[in-house]
Amino acid sequence: MKKLIVTFGIVLVSQFGFSQAATTKTTAPALTTSAAPAAPVDEAFKKDVLRVIEKSGTGGQIAGAKKQILGMIPEEKQAAFLVEFEAMLPKIYDASAKIYMEEYSKEDIKAMLAFYDSPVGKKIEEKAEVISSKSQEAMASVQGEMQALVAKYMQ
Repeated sequence: MKKLIVTFGIVLVSQFGFSQAATTKTTAPALTTSAAPAAPVDEAFKKDVLRVIEKSGTGGQIAGAKKQILGMIPEEKQAAFLVEFEAMLPKIYDASAKIYMEEYSKEDIKAMLAFYDSPVGKKIEEKAEVISSKSQEAMASVQGEMQALVAKYMQ
């Protein structure tokens, strides 16, 4: 169970690290000693970012992970799990949107949306769950070797 949850976490993190565009902001935020008030959120920009996140395959990856986790939960507890799981999704998407909004410009996001509306972009979205599932299976086959490698160098 722990391995699957860790895998789910890795899938999410790797998805957010997947670069759809080569441009990112190069300026670091200034360090201050006092907390600055939160800047107002550009809701239209956030809406576009959430569309990019969904179209980029995150939804398919989450669905694949959900299926795997669900298979390990007793049937009588699955409905309750699904309610709580679905309640967590807005938090996951909001945290991801914040990161995207910090790293990508509005123009970057518009370009990504144009790509995801193309035939190849649509195919990426359609295949995300299958790719995620097959990737998890492939990683599981080398997990023992990776653990042995890490253990070798941790001593």
